[in-house]
Amino acid sequence: MKEKIKNVFVSHHHKDDASVDGLASIVSGKNYQLRNSSIRVKPENQKRVEQKKVSDRTIARLLRMKMRWASQVIVVIGKETHTRDWVNWEIKVAHQLGKPIIGVYENGLRDQVDIPENLKKYATSIVGWRAESIVDALEGNSQFQKPDGTPAPKVSGVTVTC
Repeated sequence: MKEKIKNVFVSHHHKDDASVDGLASIVSGKNYQLRNSSIRVKPENQKRVEQKKVSDRTIARLLRMKMRWASQVIVVIGKETHTRDWVNWEIKVAHQLGKPIIGVYENGLRDQVDIPENLKKYATSIVGWRAESIVDALEGNSQFQKPDGTPAPKVSGVTVTC
């Protein structure tokens, strides 16, 4: 079977970097290759960002460029994701750019966690950590699930066909 390639931007809390790798790995078993344009900050650069040696305007410009390249935006939902201003900003910009936005609960989450406000508004799908569900969402089949993969009521998101 021929491998499908998707250009995505993965929005995430830097503490959830391992989940970004896991996301690519889990869908590779379904003949999917994710080409991810998101930013991972090296520890030495994280310090520069925290010290505001890199302006928010510069970071925003870089993130917009990375998101324009992607056909879809995936948001890794961990326990602290809803507290991250940049994640919420990225979701809003993805919506403004007309990108489908897929929330994926982090692997191992059992209980419902808070999701970012803008993901509630603009998500096209929110799914559990299951390859089939993630691939369905990437294919444009809108669905809303709890972290364990069982159906959940639709949030007030939008439907965008890929």
